[in-house]
Amino acid sequence: MAGRKQFDMDTALDAAMIQFWRVGYADTSVDDLSRATGLNRSSIYSSLGAKDVLFLRCLDRYAARYGEKYDAALACAASDPLAAVRAFFDVTLERIADPALPDGCLIAQSAMAIPVLSPAVAAHAKESLGFQRLRLRAALKAGRLSDEDADAFAEHAAAVNQSLAVMSRAGASPAQLLAIVGVTVDALSQTLRATGRA
Repeated sequence: MAGRKQFDMDTALDAAMIQFWRVGYADTSVDDLSRATGLNRSSIYSSLGAKDVLFLRCLDRYAARYGEKYDAALACAASDPLAAVRAFFDVTLERIADPALPDGCLIAQSAMAIPVLSPAVAAHAKESLGFQRLRLRAALKAGRLSDEDADAFAEHAAAVNQSLAVMSRAGASPAQLLAIVGVTVDALSQTLRATGRA
């Protein structure tokens, strides 16, 4: 319609996601979202939703975007679980190294902010965090690890993956992050050798 401002929904959602990712849910105001997206407050509410709704949309967008990359990385787990876990961590390390993106991880950051989130948003953040562990467990099971080993390594690898995001925000170098990953990959390699699956 003439006189009506048009905008691209994907571009606006990406801008809002980056804003939440950069400074966190609690420190992002609707005015911040307005500046980031180029939309006025009324347009944000009518097109993108209230702050909680918009944050959930951004969290889902982030989880889907990187979830697809993690799934692709883990696709070879049945034939080479070690390479799959390395590739999984590579997705995170590449995201961290990308200068166009904020440091850290939106999901890890949201999990740390759970005490100040609304119950619905906090539950969603926990669920998003849990998907990573489930994704890893399924891949390790496909790699023929026992239930016990798959559970233990999935929990550990998910925790390490989130710690990479936190460490990157604290200024850890790429070499330090790679060394952290190396410890986990080496431990998995030893387990695979011990069980004859390497």
